[in-house]
Amino acid sequence: MVPFFDAELFLTTAVTLWVIVDPPGLLPVFLGLTNSLSEKQRRRAGDRASAVAFGVIALFALFGRQILDYLQVSVPAMQVSGGLLLLLIALELLMGKGDDPVSHDGVNVAIVPLGTPLMAGPGAIVATMLAVQRAPGVTGYITVGLALVAVMTLVWLFLRYAGLIRAVLRESGTVLASRIAGLLLSAIAIQMVADGIFGFIEAH
Repeated sequence: MVPFFDAELFLTTAVTLWVIVDPPGLLPVFLGLTNSLSEKQRRRAGDRASAVAFGVIALFALFGRQILDYLQVSVPAMQVSGGLLLLLIALELLMGKGDDPVSHDGVNVAIVPLGTPLMAGPGAIVATMLAVQRAPGVTGYITVGLALVAVMTLVWLFLRYAGLIRAVLRESGTVLASRIAGLLLSAIAIQMVADGIFGFIEAH
């Protein structure tokens, strides 16, 4: 009987998504973008941003393979490109670079830029698509789906209690969490590139 849950894949996917989305690093941006909102409006924005990010990532997890087949792009190519993209994100986290929390007139900040591309960015989308490929059939979809639900639930909690969490971590704690996340993400990115290169070699 084929198991419908892969514990190792769940843990790997959850950690990867957590590091990419980087909830501690989102706190300053989230608080800056919602600075003029009331506490109730801020919580509503956090709820909507989490829902948008979950929907976008889940969509690519379900139909990402069909998109690759239509574009005639191989999985190893996606692994290498995704790994390089994650490495750039990791370097930004390590060096403390990021988008400034500027306002967007006429645009719901919960959708743009919070939901996408800050939370459901290319890195998270690529990582989820590749995670589904690691387990065959239903097992991959169920395991990755559960990992996505777990991570986005934690992200939602971070956004809902952003003010309280920032008061506890303070500025130094938030920066330290982002640096550690960048270090972990860089290792994941290098491993993804290496897997893609070996995949090219085996395919030829």
